[in-house]
Amino acid sequence: MRVVIAGSSGLIGSALIPVLRQAGHEVLRLVRRRPAAPDERGWDPYAGRLDEGALDGADAVVNLCGAGIGERRWTEERKRALITSRIVPTRLLAEAVAERKVPTLVNGSAVGFYGDTGSRVVDETATAGEGFLADLCEQWEHTAERAMVGGSRVAMVRTGLVLSPAGGLLGQLRPLFSLMLGGRLGSGQQYMPWISLDDEVGAIRFVLENEAVSGPVNLTGPLPATNAEFTAAFGKVLGRPAPWMVPGFALRLALGGFADEGALIGQRAVPAVLERTGYEFQHPTLEAALDAAEDR
Repeated sequence: MRVVIAGSSGLIGSALIPVLRQAGHEVLRLVRRRPAAPDERGWDPYAGRLDEGALDGADAVVNLCGAGIGERRWTEERKRALITSRIVPTRLLAEAVAERKVPTLVNGSAVGFYGDTGSRVVDETATAGEGFLADLCEQWEHTAERAMVGGSRVAMVRTGLVLSPAGGLLGQLRPLFSLMLGGRLGSGQQYMPWISLDDEVGAIRFVLENEAVSGPVNLTGPLPATNAEFTAAFGKVLGRPAPWMVPGFALRLALGGFADEGALIGQRAVPAVLERTGYEFQHPTLEAALDAAEDR
C-alpha cells in the first residue's frame, strides 16, 4: 500500500515507518516545512493547506498528530493546545480523505476515552466516560468520522501507555527509579493500560492491512496492570526497589488537572477487537514488554 503518515516524527510515527517499509509498503510523510526529501509532502493544518497531490494514489492515511498529554502542567492554555493539536489536523485530513476517496483512515485516539473505570473491564463497546480527556477523545473521534462521508474505512486506535526504550512513560520514570526514587502513585490501585512499542506499531500495521477492522480499536496489552503492579515490575527489571508512595496532593501540586485524569485514575481497557480479529501480541505480559524496552 501507499501510506501517508501525519505525525511521523513522534515516538510512534518514527517507529512505525521502518516497520511498514520492511513489510513492503510505500510510506510518505506529511511535513509542516518545505519538503526536502522524495518521501515528504507539505501541509499546514492550521492554515487549512494540504499540498496538491499529497494524497494522490494513497491507499491509507495514518494520523498521529497531537501534543503530548502528560508533558506539561494542565493550564487552560495547555488544554486548548491539546484540543487544537488534535482536532484541527484531524478535520483537514478526514475531509481530504473523504474528498479524494482514500480507502482507509487510521486515526489516533486514547484510552482516556473511557474516563476512570476503576476495576471494571472495558472494551471498545463501552461508552465515553467523564472528564476533559474523555471529552477530548470523543470529539477527536467524531472529527475523524468525517472521512466516512466519502465511504472510507475509519479506525480510531485508542492507545494506552506505550512502553518504549526511548522516551515516553519509561523515559520519564527511568531516572527516578535509577535513583531509587520510584514508587506507586496514590493508592496504586488504578489500572495502567500498557502496550509495548513493538505491539503499538505492529497493531497499527495490522489495522492497516485488515479491511475488516474499523471503528474504535484498543491498543493495549491483554493484561492491564495496576500502578502498584507496574511499579514493582519496573523496579524488578531495573534492579531498583520502589518502596515509596507519591501522595495524591503532591501529584496535584505538580501536575494540576492531569493528576486527577491521568495519574490517579486509570482504565482497565482490554484489546477485544485485536484479539477477536487475530492479532498476535509480541509482548503479551507486562514483564515481557518491560524486558523488551530495557534490553535495547
